[in-house]
Amino acid sequence: MFFETTKFARRLPLTFCSALLVIGAVQLRAATKYVGTCAPGSYPTIQAAVNASSPGTTINICPGIYPEQVIIKNTHDLNLVGIQAANAQNPVITPPDTFPTLKTVPDLYAGGVAKLPQVLVQNSFDIDISTLAVDGTGNGIAGCGPDLVGIYYQNASGVLNYVVARNQILAPGLTGCQSGEAIFIQSGYGSAGFAAVSVQNSSIHNYEKNGITGDGNGTFVLISGNDISGVRPTTGAAENGIQVSDGAVGKVVGNTVVDDVWAPDQFGDTGDAASGILIYASQYVTVTNNTVATTQYGIATVTDSNSPTPTNPDGLADHTTITGNNVLNTLLYDAIDVCSNNNDVDSNTIFNGSESGIHLDSSCGSSGKNNSVKNNVINESCAGILLGNPANSLSSNTIYNVTHVIFPGDVCQAATSAPAISLTPNVATPSAQPHFQPAR
Repeated sequence: MFFETTKFARRLPLTFCSALLVIGAVQLRAATKYVGTCAPGSYPTIQAAVNASSPGTTINICPGIYPEQVIIKNTHDLNLVGIQAANAQNPVITPPDTFPTLKTVPDLYAGGVAKLPQVLVQNSFDIDISTLAVDGTGNGIAGCGPDLVGIYYQNASGVLNYVVARNQILAPGLTGCQSGEAIFIQSGYGSAGFAAVSVQNSSIHNYEKNGITGDGNGTFVLISGNDISGVRPTTGAAENGIQVSDGAVGKVVGNTVVDDVWAPDQFGDTGDAASGILIYASQYVTVTNNTVATTQYGIATVTDSNSPTPTNPDGLADHTTITGNNVLNTLLYDAIDVCSNNNDVDSNTIFNGSESGIHLDSSCGSSGKNNSVKNNVINESCAGILLGNPANSLSSNTIYNVTHVIFPGDVCQAATSAPAISLTPNVATPSAQPHFQPAR
């Protein structure tokens, strides 16, 4: 099986503790500046205020439309805050008419397409953005490159709280491009620095490719309490609501993720498949208490040996904790697809899982084994548990209204009776395996 991704690590490094301190730090702000028309002496653009700010500054942004690219580089301790004035609280960053000619940033992933961000935070730390919208409407990009990104943290840290990232989409006719990331957080791949970002309480919608991505072996993310919805359906790029990939480490907690559907596979065609939460070639990630609905895959962990990093040379997606999630209404495929090993799948509730409620998937190399699957409730699917590899621990799962409670193999066939469960590895090969498309 192949997965398509956007780009926390193999084991928790010491820097993880410092990353969490950065995310949770309370900084003293030394000065306050204003942008817009709601206060005397305000700067006309956000960029002008950023350029005039020293570390420790809070930049208050008045309601209004700001057609500009905002670049924050080589600094620390800035706080960008959208504020209320009169009866409005709607500062929005939009693309200027010259947006396609503005600064692009090389992707840290070898072979990745250069990024064209609306907001860039690079080589900086403690850059917090709150109560501010970034809208990609009218971006004017005329081809598959560069890759449109709403907010891009590269080798940078901070907190995004109550932000909006929306409409990171390309013009009609460009839907086959792997472009359009709402929030992209990246570090690693041999680059200096690290990224540690918390994205919380935010609204992410109408992205072409990915909603929130944490990518690379120097990246630490906390993604919590967000509402994320894709453009259902897309016809070119297989969307992922949340992606943690290529050695990134983190927690995905309490989000709502809906409407990630790749249109051809909606009708059973061979090709790429969209996912709600995708853990791709990353280990020790926690996925808990999320609601995922109306996607092709709900939650997936994917090992890919073709995505090695210094901390994860085999591209493993092992040791993921998937607990307490609600997954419903997947289209064609699995509510929870475990295409890796040594994971804990516990106390999830799954309704209408299409092919299966939980798939212990053997199609990512030597995968789908040594997983603990317990205390899950599954109501309605072809297979309650699709057992691609028998070497797993299954206990105390409650399964209703399924064609097969347990079905051996990696594809569930709607037969009247299932073959006997054996203790030898299943060798059945599906006629067509879907592809995951991570963002990078």
